[in-house]
Amino acid sequence: MAPLETSDVTTVPPEVEGDGEDGVLGRAYRALSIGIVSVVLVIAFEATAVGTAMPVAARELDGVALYAFAFSGYFTTSLFGMVLAGQWSDRDGPLASLTVGIGAFAGGLLLSGTAGGMWLFVLGRAVQGLGGGLVIVALYVVVGRAYPERLRPAIMAAFAAAWVVPSVVGPLAAGAVTEHLGWRWVFLGIPALVGVPLALALPQIRRRAGGPATAGEPADTPLVGGTGTGTDGDGRAHVGTGTDGFARTGTDGDGRAHVGTGSEKAPRPGTDGFTGTHPFEHAPADPLAPDPLGAGPLDRAPLAVEALAAETLPPEPLRRAPLDRRRIRLAFGIAFGAGLLQYAAQDLRLLSLLPALAGVALLVPAVRGLLPRGTWRAARGLPSVVLLRGVAAGSFVAAESFVPLMLVTQRGLSPTLAGLSLAAGGATWALGSWLQARPGAEPYRERLMFLGMLLVAAAVATAPSVLLPAVPVWTVAVAWAFGCFGMGLVVASTSVLLLQLSAPHEAGTNSAALQISDALCNVLLLAFGGAAFAALGGGAMAHAAAGTASGAHASHPAAFAAVFLPMAAVALVGAWVTTRVRERRPVAGTGRKG
Repeated sequence: MAPLETSDVTTVPPEVEGDGEDGVLGRAYRALSIGIVSVVLVIAFEATAVGTAMPVAARELDGVALYAFAFSGYFTTSLFGMVLAGQWSDRDGPLASLTVGIGAFAGGLLLSGTAGGMWLFVLGRAVQGLGGGLVIVALYVVVGRAYPERLRPAIMAAFAAAWVVPSVVGPLAAGAVTEHLGWRWVFLGIPALVGVPLALALPQIRRRAGGPATAGEPADTPLVGGTGTGTDGDGRAHVGTGTDGFARTGTDGDGRAHVGTGSEKAPRPGTDGFTGTHPFEHAPADPLAPDPLGAGPLDRAPLAVEALAAETLPPEPLRRAPLDRRRIRLAFGIAFGAGLLQYAAQDLRLLSLLPALAGVALLVPAVRGLLPRGTWRAARGLPSVVLLRGVAAGSFVAAESFVPLMLVTQRGLSPTLAGLSLAAGGATWALGSWLQARPGAEPYRERLMFLGMLLVAAAVATAPSVLLPAVPVWTVAVAWAFGCFGMGLVVASTSVLLLQLSAPHEAGTNSAALQISDALCNVLLLAFGGAAFAALGGGAMAHAAAGTASGAHASHPAAFAAVFLPMAAVALVGAWVTTRVRERRPVAGTGRKG
C-alpha cells in the first residue's frame, strides 16, 4: 500500500512502494537521486577540468618541480578521509560526513584558486582530497541505506553516466576558461556549482538515511515515513500508528475491530506484506476469555500492558560507539606511507630507498588493518570484491595516464586531440554500467565482470601498438572505448556486490575499504609505472611536452611499453579475481561447497 502521508522517520519494507514510486526517478526517490547524482557530476567536472588547468597553474606559480605533489597530496589525504568517513557514517549516519566533505572539497578549490605559491596550491589540493574522501564513502552509505537492493545497480549506473558529459565538455571548457580568463577561474568557478546538489540531496538524506543504523535493520530497507492499512498475519486488523509510521484498519478474526499502536519487531509474515509480532499474539481475542494456559484476566493484564508498551518503543539503535582510534592511526599510516612511496618513485636515486622503505613499513600494517582479512590473497566473498576494485581501477588508471603523453610525443597529436581520443570512453563506461543494472543481468554478474576485465586487459595491451608507425592512431580510441565498457561492467558491479555483502552498520567501513583499495592501487601502480617510465628514458618527455622538435621522439618507445604491458598483466589477474567474488554455496545432498 502506498504511503498516504508523511510522519516521523521510520523503516519501511521496500514492498510498500507503489507503482508511482518505482525506479530511482520515481516519486519516492526522485529528489534524492537527482541530488546525489548532481554531487557526482560536480566531482566529475572537477576531475576533468582541474587536470587541464594544472600544468598552467604550476608554471605560473613557478612550481613545476612540485607538480606531482599536487596529485599525490590529493590522493594521500583522500585515503585518510575515506577511513574517517567510514567510521563517521557507521557511527552517526552519512549526512555529517557528506556535508563536511563537500565543504572541504569546495574550500580546497578556493584555497588553490587563490594561492600565491605552489606550496599553498598543494595544501589546497590536500584539503580538497580530504573532502573528496569523505564524500565518496558517504555516498555509498546513502545508497546502501536509502535504496532497496533492486534499485542499487540503477543508481550506480547513474553515477557512471554522470561522468559522460564532463569527460567531453570538461577539458574543452577548462581549456577555454584557462586561455581567456586564467587558470584560477577554473578552481574558483567549480565551488559555485555545489549549492544546487546540497539543496536537493541533504534534506532527502536526512529523511531517508540520517542517523546510525538500527539493530536488525535489513541491508535493503530504505528509511521513509508514512501511513498505510492492512491485515496482520493472524487475520486480525491493526489500527494505529507507531514507529513503523503506518496505520492499519480492518476487523478481527472473530468479527470485532482491533485497535492498537506500535512497531512490529519480530519478523512474522502478514497478508499485507508487513512483518512483525502482534502485541496480543499469545493472548486470546477476548481479554476476559479463559486462557488455555490457565492464567486469568488479572494475571494477563501486566503482560498485555508490557507488550503494548514495548510495541510503542522505537527500534533500538546500535550503541553509539566512539571512533576507533586504532583505525584513525592506521589511516594516517596509509596516507603518509603512500605519499612516501610516490616521492621515492619520482626521484630515482639510491637515497630514495629510505623513503620507499619507510613508506612500505607504514603501508603494510595499515593495509592489513583497514582492508578485510584475506584481501591480498583473494579470499572468497567481500575480500575479493575489495581487491578486484583496486586491481581494476589501478591497472586502468595507471595506463590511461600515459595515453595522451604517448600520442603527443610519439605520434605528434596536439594535446586537445590526444585528450579527445579518450572521450568516447565516458559513453561506453556508462553503457557498461547501464548493462549491469538490467534486472536480467543479475544472475550473470560474475560472468559480466570476467568479460569486463578481459576487455580492460585487451585495451591496455593494444594501446602501445600505435608506437608502430604502420598502426593507425585511432586504434587507441577504439581500444579504449572497449576498455571503458569493461570498466563500467566491473566498477559498478563491485559497488553493488559490496552493499549486498554488508550489514547496515558495516556499510560505511566496507565502503571505505572499497575506496581505499581503489585509491591505494592507483597510487602504487602509478608509482610503479612512473618509475619504470623514468628508468627507460621517460624523463626526456619534458622537452617533448614543451613542443621542441628534438623532443618529439626523444623517449624510447620501450618506456611506454614498460607501463602498458605490466598493467595488462595486472588486469588479467583481476579477471581471475572475478571468479572469487561469491562465497561457494553447499552442493545439495553432499555437504560440499560448489
